[in-house]
Amino acid sequence: MEPDSQASEAHYHTPFKKVEAGIEALFGGEKHSHAHVGHVCDHLHPEHLTNRYHSFAPETTGDAKWFVDGCSYFYAVSEALERAQESICILDWWLSPELYLRRPPSKNAQYRLDAMLKAAAERGVIVNIIIYKEVQAALTLDSAHTKKALEALHSNIHVFRHPDHIPTGYDLRSEFKKAFKDLTHFDLAKASHAAVKAIYGVTGDVVLYWAHHEKLLIVDNKICFMGGLDLCFGRWDTNSHPIADAHPGDLDAIVFPGQDYNNARIFDFSDVGDWNQNKHRWNYLYEAKYGEKDGSKYKRMDTPDTIEEIGKTVNQAVGSLRKRFTRGLRGLGRKKIAVRKDKLDIQLTRSCTRWSSGHRTEHSIANAYVDAILKAEHFIYIENQFFITATSSKQHPVVNKIGAAIVQRIRRAHTNNERFKMWVVMPAVPAFAGDLKSNDALGTRAIMKYQYSSISRGGHSIIERLQQAGIEDPSEYISFYNLRNFDRINTSATMEVAEEKAGVGYEEARKEHDDQVGAGHFPQGEGTGGTTGSYEKYQKQAQTVVDKTKDSIVAVYMDGREELSDFAWDGNAEAEMDAFVSEELYIHSKLLIADDRLVICGSANLNDRSQLGTHDSEIAVVIEDGPQVSSTMNGKPYQASKFASSLRREIFRKHLGLLPHQDPQKPNANWHPITDAPNEYDWGSPGDVLVRDPLHPNFSNLWHGTARSNTEIFRRAFHPVPDNTVRTWKDYDEFFTAHFKTPADVKKEEHHASKKEASATAATATKSKTVDAANATAAAGKEDESKGGPSDKDAAFKKEEEKELLQVVENAKALEQAQVEGDIATIERANEDPKKNGKTEQKQPEKVDYGHVVRSEFPGGIKELREWLGRVRGSLVQMPLDFLVDVDDIAKTGLTLNSLTEEIYT
Repeated sequence: MEPDSQASEAHYHTPFKKVEAGIEALFGGEKHSHAHVGHVCDHLHPEHLTNRYHSFAPETTGDAKWFVDGCSYFYAVSEALERAQESICILDWWLSPELYLRRPPSKNAQYRLDAMLKAAAERGVIVNIIIYKEVQAALTLDSAHTKKALEALHSNIHVFRHPDHIPTGYDLRSEFKKAFKDLTHFDLAKASHAAVKAIYGVTGDVVLYWAHHEKLLIVDNKICFMGGLDLCFGRWDTNSHPIADAHPGDLDAIVFPGQDYNNARIFDFSDVGDWNQNKHRWNYLYEAKYGEKDGSKYKRMDTPDTIEEIGKTVNQAVGSLRKRFTRGLRGLGRKKIAVRKDKLDIQLTRSCTRWSSGHRTEHSIANAYVDAILKAEHFIYIENQFFITATSSKQHPVVNKIGAAIVQRIRRAHTNNERFKMWVVMPAVPAFAGDLKSNDALGTRAIMKYQYSSISRGGHSIIERLQQAGIEDPSEYISFYNLRNFDRINTSATMEVAEEKAGVGYEEARKEHDDQVGAGHFPQGEGTGGTTGSYEKYQKQAQTVVDKTKDSIVAVYMDGREELSDFAWDGNAEAEMDAFVSEELYIHSKLLIADDRLVICGSANLNDRSQLGTHDSEIAVVIEDGPQVSSTMNGKPYQASKFASSLRREIFRKHLGLLPHQDPQKPNANWHPITDAPNEYDWGSPGDVLVRDPLHPNFSNLWHGTARSNTEIFRRAFHPVPDNTVRTWKDYDEFFTAHFKTPADVKKEEHHASKKEASATAATATKSKTVDAANATAAAGKEDESKGGPSDKDAAFKKEEEKELLQVVENAKALEQAQVEGDIATIERANEDPKKNGKTEQKQPEKVDYGHVVRSEFPGGIKELREWLGRVRGSLVQMPLDFLVDVDDIAKTGLTLNSLTEEIYT
């Protein structure tokens, strides 16, 4: 390897310097534009000077199509795979061979991913896949299963797992011991230098915690799908996001076997230039891992000379590459490209470095984000899985300065008295559901800490910097939101009747169904061993039961909705109240829309891991302009991009409940690849008019009012955390812990149930032995009498003995009863009227599982609950920026973070 410079050479050999020496040491003194606003880093990217954002690829033009949520996206993917003739290339963080691209699974066996790849391979299609090789101690992606399962299907399917994590001969487990199980116990100061190097960064081709995070699919080098969705469990979903998936009237209607659930925003592309970045990654890994030891199994992919040479060193690039490459590409530069109104301007960007692709560091995604924010004239909409960024170098360990760009743009709007708005939609809780106070939630709280420090706390956050600049109410310019919904699980009388008629339980039959369709990593993921008897019995009888209850009611808060009070429930009111559930909608998107003219979509989260280039590898695309549509902006006529504007309007309407519920078995034009048809959108419809002008006061009232109303409704019904009323851990206990079963409560219940069962078993056994002894004695007496042996004296003795034995039994019963009465008296004394002791009686509410209704909030019962939840519209809620705001450090309850885990979480 020839070093880029002395500084970058030092960084290559010491990538963990961010941990040891701080922010500036990360780049060995280099000043990159995405980490130092105002600095230009052209000299650090000499081979990409002619390309926009210093990207590896030149700008081009083409067609694009958006997909919102996985239902339509995976349907389009299934059609593209079905038509593949030459090649399929996939880059994924996680890939599940058993994933169903169409639902319900019972009716779409041929559209399971492994079945589709096998069919393509049998047609002669070459399938090349690169997936992230996870750290098994930290993640359970099981990439080894993915590789083994897919390569066993056909010789045309090839799977690379990368990167390798542990150097040859290095015993990482012995070095870290418990730390390998729980990183929060790891003491960086006590670990050896070699251990830090291995756990954090690279040793040759060894990378432990940075990942290949792209989500990319290329078919026949003609069409590409990319965005926020891996081909894996947890990504398929509809626009209304159903939670309930119990189908007591028909097991074959199950949509989520194993309850894989999530969402994202996805695009696919056609005729958009050269997609050989994926090929280059394959060839880099081929040379590094398989070129010598397994050259017969894995082959290089053919690539044009120019793309192949992009990955070479500076000296080579300055020579013949610069002459041939720049001569052919300067005409495609940003300023000289010919404008085509019928085509979109498309620019590929990426995050990568030597460990991930064999190239010097590229951070063109971060460059694109900063550029889009600073140049936005009217608004920015961001939807992302994470929001961790910095406004200054004082926010260690966070480096990326996207936050600084946001502050700069808003300050300019305030100074110039411009109407400018930013909306950020992100998860309320990153990748965790349950008790946020538990030690298991430390990593989640750490991410939340960094996000709050980016947004509103710590002295250098975006909102604080705006206030320091004299902006009294930053919410006039920027606001943050989450998504949440509710549903009702069909546990009505239908299920009980079907169970009784079938003689088997629904859950037992459901597990066999899920194993039939392959719900887990293996054919028998639920552990039924492949049996189908219970499923067949239940399914047969379920067809004879009238099911009056809807299996899901999510359509109630979408457009054209029915009133919640009109939804029938076949069962008692108590059971229905227990059947209502609520969940956070987990946002997996990585999306930015600016001015209804520009879109950035890809795999990159808004954090250091995705944006720096030296950490996770990412891919994203910038889509701009193209065919236009007449619109309005801030009440004035405005020409918007059809692509960007329709995408933004579709998303806003979905969040506000202004789109109809999406039936997964009724595809429309927006479910097909771009090669079939462009996006359809109902321009001028009532729902469209409501969201057309994002700066109009009427829209602002609708958006903010919906979020505020939904937040209040969910707060009362489900007590979700985080919440703005929970400012301290004491508030947390009163609002959450007092109402919901924590892991400790569950363990306690299991312990008591186990003890009670053991006690009952022991008492039954003792009683049985005593009675059996009496019966045995009596039987023996009868047997002796039947033989005519005993005398009258013996008979009298036997009779007396039997009487005494029975008396012993009665005494034992009396003693047991007395003990029970004594225990009851002890309990009553412990729970005597608190008023006698001068205490105020506080009745403890009955605890329920998290996500269920807090009953005490609805004294009017199910009727009151229905009326309350019937007010929900869409899924938009306010982000609780005051959650635990009065706690010094939300990541320091029980366990604390160290510098290593800080780097990983940011």
